Amino acid sequence: MEILKVSSQSQPNKVAGAIAGILREQEKVELQAMGAGAANQALKSIAIARNYLIPSGIDILCAPSFFLVELNGEEKTAIKIIAQRCVALTESE
Repeated sequence: MEILKVSSQSQPNKVAGAIAGILREQEKVELQAMGAGAANQALKSIAIARNYLIPSGIDILCAPSFFLVELNGEEKTAIKIIAQRCVALTESE
């Protein structure tokens, strides 16, 4: 499974394009975000990716969780979002 690391400076449209491209080819992609700004960009990216994918009959299911990252010798909590491809129920949500 591919991992996309999202920061508060990530551009949601570019991350969304990466998500959509991966989910067209694979079942799942993992997004990792540390901090509120990064989590916000990751969530916006997923919403934009849905708009890219729904017309082709693909939707996204997400499962967020916490995980620990070691940064400069300290453990920090980050968010991991597993985005999984599924069949779109409607084209206009």
